[in-house]
Amino acid sequence: MRRETSNRMRFVIEDLLPPRFRDGKAFRLLARTLFGPAVDVAADFRKRAAFLTDDEYTDFYRAWTGPHLDTDNSQACLDRIAAEIVGTSVCDVGCGTGYLLRFLRDRLPARNLKLTGAEMLVPDPAGNRGIEFFSTRVEKLPFADRQFDTVICTHVIEHVLDYRAAIAELRRIAARRLIVVVPMEREALYGFNLHVNFFPYPHSFQRAMMPVPPAHVCALIGRDIYYREDVG
Repeated sequence: MRRETSNRMRFVIEDLLPPRFRDGKAFRLLARTLFGPAVDVAADFRKRAAFLTDDEYTDFYRAWTGPHLDTDNSQACLDRIAAEIVGTSVCDVGCGTGYLLRFLRDRLPARNLKLTGAEMLVPDPAGNRGIEFFSTRVEKLPFADRQFDTVICTHVIEHVLDYRAAIAELRRIAARRLIVVVPMEREALYGFNLHVNFFPYPHSFQRAMMPVPPAHVCALIGRDIYYREDVG
């Protein structure tokens, strides 16, 4: 399912349906009919997340099949990221299938970018020519301070319990620019993802990024919050 399609569905569910209905039995039954047991798995995960070990947390993600086969980013977000890459070394933290890195490789061939991906479950190297992958968690990255000109992290922070530790690591390894994308989303009892952090407005995410440097952008792209800050 493309991000643009899922965002239209989220508009109906989050903006048009009242919270009382969203958290009620009728919505749960409707959601289970449309999406199957994933609704109950996601609700159970959010209730238990604070008490899971690292291994149990990882196991949830190994078993989970998300709604996006290739990327959680909309085309508009992909285009904005490509336009705002600086330098030649790029790290995508929480790279998923490697889609964004392949997109940058193919969109910006003249830049000769050195592309690195970090993910709990390293993607299949097939099709990921010229990209180096590392198996890691975002809260403790195996990279040197200021190792990459541009660090990207899209649709990851909403999944990380200790998101402040994750943000500190992203800033640590960024030499020139950090780009973060999260969904604009309200929390509800029954949902279709494993999110544990929710940011209903751009300023909600700015609080998560404190201290926010003067050289930054925080804007909506569709139903996603696009944040960019320059380092140094």
